[in-house]
Amino acid sequence: ILPPGEPPEEQGGLIGLAAVTVGLTSEAAQHLELIVPPVLNSFLDQDSRVRYYACEALYNIAKVVRGDFIIYFNKIFDALCKLSADSDANVQSAAHLLDRLVKDIVTESDQFSIEEFIPLLRERMNVLNPYVRQFLVGWITVLDSVPDIDMLGFLPDFLDGLFNMLSDSSHEIRQQADAALSEFLQEIKNSPNVDYGRMAEILVRRAGSPDEFTRLTSITWINEFVKLGGEQLVPYYADILGAILPCISDEEEKIRVVARETNEELRAIKADQAEGFDIGAILVIAKRELNSEHEATRIEALHWFSTLLVRGRAEFSAYLDGIFEPLLNALSDPSDAVVLLVLEVHARIAEEYHHFQHLMSYLIHTFHNNHVLLEKRGALIVRRLCVLLGAEKVYREFSTILQTEGDLDFASTMVQALNLILLTSTELAELRSLLKKSLVDTCGKDLFLSLYASWCHSPMATISLCLLAQAYNHASSVIQSLGEEDINVKFLVQLDKLIRLLETPVFAYLRLQLLEPGKHTWLLKTLYGLLMLLPQQSAAFKILRTRLKTVPFSENLKRTSSANPYSQILQVTEDGNRNQDAPNYSAIDFSSRLQQFGSMQQQHRNHLKNQLQSRKSASAAVLSQEIQRYEESQSSSTPEISRPPSRAPKAIS
Repeated sequence: ILPPGEPPEEQGGLIGLAAVTVGLTSEAAQHLELIVPPVLNSFLDQDSRVRYYACEALYNIAKVVRGDFIIYFNKIFDALCKLSADSDANVQSAAHLLDRLVKDIVTESDQFSIEEFIPLLRERMNVLNPYVRQFLVGWITVLDSVPDIDMLGFLPDFLDGLFNMLSDSSHEIRQQADAALSEFLQEIKNSPNVDYGRMAEILVRRAGSPDEFTRLTSITWINEFVKLGGEQLVPYYADILGAILPCISDEEEKIRVVARETNEELRAIKADQAEGFDIGAILVIAKRELNSEHEATRIEALHWFSTLLVRGRAEFSAYLDGIFEPLLNALSDPSDAVVLLVLEVHARIAEEYHHFQHLMSYLIHTFHNNHVLLEKRGALIVRRLCVLLGAEKVYREFSTILQTEGDLDFASTMVQALNLILLTSTELAELRSLLKKSLVDTCGKDLFLSLYASWCHSPMATISLCLLAQAYNHASSVIQSLGEEDINVKFLVQLDKLIRLLETPVFAYLRLQLLEPGKHTWLLKTLYGLLMLLPQQSAAFKILRTRLKTVPFSENLKRTSSANPYSQILQVTEDGNRNQDAPNYSAIDFSSRLQQFGSMQQQHRNHLKNQLQSRKSASAAVLSQEIQRYEESQSSSTPEISRPPSRAPKAIS
């Protein structure tokens, strides 16, 4: 052991130990326990000259004993790790020379124990010093190049540290770490035995790194793992999906491309619960990503819902209670593409009737609370549902729910919206065709009666439904039943829309029927009834009047006055025996329907009166409070007038 002394003495001692080792040559290995420890202790000396000579001494010792000093490798590695970041440039240079020699010796030795070395390496992988990082990456690369050392088997122990270096501020360190990772990934592709599971956990964490290069590298690794991992990765699918979905919306295009490819690969894999496939965990991830701020990620999350539904409906249904509400809430998503996908998922779920009822009730509830959504998205949602679930089924359910809707104002608004969609959407052409047969076909009749029950909330919707069903006699009766209070601004706005719709292809059959006024006299009376309700200066009045002027009246409709073109229909009688609109008109009890319509409209009138009365009461209460406050303010601000004290009159002298 070196005695304490001045630096020159320590330097001399180190030189002496190296000289002794050189002199002993082959016998030096027998005395390493006396030679090496003092040199290693000198690496910790505060004097840089001592540390320098320690490097030089150990270099000469290593050249002599070569592989015999492997028993001290971990201690030597630890010392070199510290010296690689030494503050003295000369010491660093000497340590580099020693490091190269030790690497040569290790690659030649068959006594090196990788199992004992890995814990030491793992412990230092999170060091931030750039010199130490270069030192560590250098050793990993060298050891991986040795055929007899299985570094790949221990890769999970230091993989996270290598990924950590990808975001280093030094370009050189990033390059070295990337080169090492690329080499390991190539080895993984060629190796039959790889521990994918442990590494997958690391990659998932690194996929969320704020560093772009780290994210790209990790998602690339995940992509390869999904292709190569097989059954090993099945239990980790949910974690992997959780890393992939956010990357689909990454700012970097390369990351987005790889993430999308990986997502498609993952979705194409067929795995079941027996293999560890956890559908519940994947649904948790998909549900979480429904709240992503990025549209692309939300869309892919919805694709996963569809995939899992198709793959195993029974397994999916077991978790439905936890995801049904988030899926319903997603119908309010700002993206049309997302809403359409949500509807597709709901359509698959709604194959079971109670889920269908839940969906339709939720939609009514949502539209009730969010009129803007109804205005902007109502048509999109209803039309898509009609395509996915069947227009008749959807409209019947809507009508059933709206019949008992307590908010009459909303019920009227909703019915008007549904009626407009019915009259304008190409997706509902078959439904319109069925309604046209309401007077001659049982299915059409049932549909008409089903819709009529809720369409009664809106006079104009009811008239539109009758025109569509060619129940012109009843349409005329509905118009005649309208009271003074029914014809308000809202009614006229809806009437204006209907008049314009009468000019569209949807009502082409109706306009063609006007070519036979003698056969369709109730249609004429209905249209003239609508004309009489319109203000004469309105555009709708001019449109309808122009249309009626083109009707070629027959001799069967006698004129009562040649100067009055509208008098030609005045001869139409209420019995309609001569001019029925359809051969089976009596199939529907229109008398009861008219009573149903009148009853519903009376409810609306009463509701309107109650509203007006409430407003008057509220206004009166407010006015009363204002008057009271005014009177109180006046009484408190006006000072009381005090009379002067009375004085006795002066005596007259």
